[in-house]
Amino acid sequence: MTDTATVEAPSDDALLQDGFIRELIKQIRAQDTHGTWEGKSDATLLAPFILSAEQRKALPMMGDPDPETLWRLDLFHNAIGLCIERATGCMVSPMMKMSHEGFGRAVLTTGRLIVVNRYLRDVHRFGYASLAKLAEAGNKLVTEGVQMVNNFREVATYG
Repeated sequence: MTDTATVEAPSDDALLQDGFIRELIKQIRAQDTHGTWEGKSDATLLAPFILSAEQRKALPMMGDPDPETLWRLDLFHNAIGLCIERATGCMVSPMMKMSHEGFGRAVLTTGRLIVVNRYLRDVHRFGYASLAKLAEAGNKLVTEGVQMVNNFREVATYG
């Protein structure tokens, strides 16, 4: 008889303490100029970033992204940029170029160095299957960006 190790997935409470998720929550709360979200939980604020398989199937294959979806995509990349800044000390600016059909590109740059480069498609379906997948995707891009800055520090801090 063999023992198989089981790896427990982190709970949503633990994920809400993840560095990227905390930064994303800060970005969302910073947009609340009238106190509308003041009493809402962090999980409630992150709910629009989560799309189940059924919700994703209900969306058309082709579609124009609505302003709220574009806003969430912008918050996602802003949070990535701020996490990279915090880890490296280099200011990171996100830029997004999007067609009205939901195809485009997101770039995070230190001015002279592109630290994250993502091609986007089907933006109207932007979302992740779970909070864990959202944290994983954000942390992956943060790690790539930090590694790029650390590998090319002299270019990132030039001028």
